[in-house]
Amino acid sequence: MNSQPLPEKDFRFSLKEFAGSLGDLGTFIPLLVGMVRNCGLQLCPVLLLSGIANILTGFLFRIPMPIQPMKAIAAVAIAEGLTESQILSAGILTAGAVLFFGISGLIGWLNRTIPKSVVRGLQLALGLKLFIAGMKMIADTHAWVGWDSAIIAAICGVVILTGKPSSRIPRVLAVFAFGLCLLLFSNPQLLTFHPIGFSWHWPDLSHKSDWLKGLWAGALPQIPLTTLNSVISVCALSTDLFPHKPAHPKRVAISVGLLNLLTCPFGGMPICHGAGGLAAQYRFGARSGGSIIMLGVIKVLLVLLFGGSLLAWLLHFPSSILGVMLMFSGVELAKVCRDQRKKVEIVVMVITAGACLILNTAAGFAIGFLFAWLLISNKILPHKQSG
Repeated sequence: MNSQPLPEKDFRFSLKEFAGSLGDLGTFIPLLVGMVRNCGLQLCPVLLLSGIANILTGFLFRIPMPIQPMKAIAAVAIAEGLTESQILSAGILTAGAVLFFGISGLIGWLNRTIPKSVVRGLQLALGLKLFIAGMKMIADTHAWVGWDSAIIAAICGVVILTGKPSSRIPRVLAVFAFGLCLLLFSNPQLLTFHPIGFSWHWPDLSHKSDWLKGLWAGALPQIPLTTLNSVISVCALSTDLFPHKPAHPKRVAISVGLLNLLTCPFGGMPICHGAGGLAAQYRFGARSGGSIIMLGVIKVLLVLLFGGSLLAWLLHFPSSILGVMLMFSGVELAKVCRDQRKKVEIVVMVITAGACLILNTAAGFAIGFLFAWLLISNKILPHKQSG
């Protein structure tokens, strides 16, 4: 009886849906540009394959399920200068683990085993790393005034801070558009673009050292984040927003695993489905899989038509604006830590974040997990169980 209206609800193609699809670009764009500029990730394969992933995801889930960069891998890559092959290796290893968790049913057990305070500590540290990386990019312009300077960064920061949350176009996207305008004013030669500029790139994944680096620096911190934020949390949010067609953890875990195993070996950026992205796209008007399909089609067309020009534009994009965007991406990533209110949770979160910043992310995760076990087991501080 109620099956007739489902096709329209599942796949709406309207201006409102398109505006909603842009809701998560404020995170997607700076992380993408940062990894292309700082780590050697190739723009054309990344954008093309993420666009295809958008289209597949829209049809599979029929809700605005986002395609985001894996934030732990992206933050470590940008802050520590991982290479393309190390980033892709980390994505493949994470995908293999998440796919196994989904197929085997271990996703529920992991959700119960990994303390949320440890995951929040990782997110806090990674957010701070992005924030610091953004500040460094602004400082590296060595200019107070000019097309790419501290004053431009300050103006963009004020725009982002003072923008209205109800705006249909993400404020960070407006800042990115402003950056493109400055780019063209300061580099008018870039207006001579190269149509049909797409070129394929085959990454080299043959070195064991890259796989080891990808495992320790990227995959180990990313696996718990993906498990909780990109599987458990996004499914819980989808139940709240779309009670008639919620996403299920097993299906989402398998989706994350397969998408990365099918794209990373060909140069695709490690991607996931995130609760923050779903919330942002819903807030800006996305209500169906149609919004994500439209975004995917636009990505594919941009790459096929203007691939060569897009790369040149990104390489000359003002570092001051990219730095501001990275700083606010870091803030957004760290903001989720506000749900940790108990003394034990805060202690574990701070210890985890501090160890990540002082040592590295993998060591921080191990130390945080150890302290969480000691605290919760009453080995260090007495811990009262609630309720």
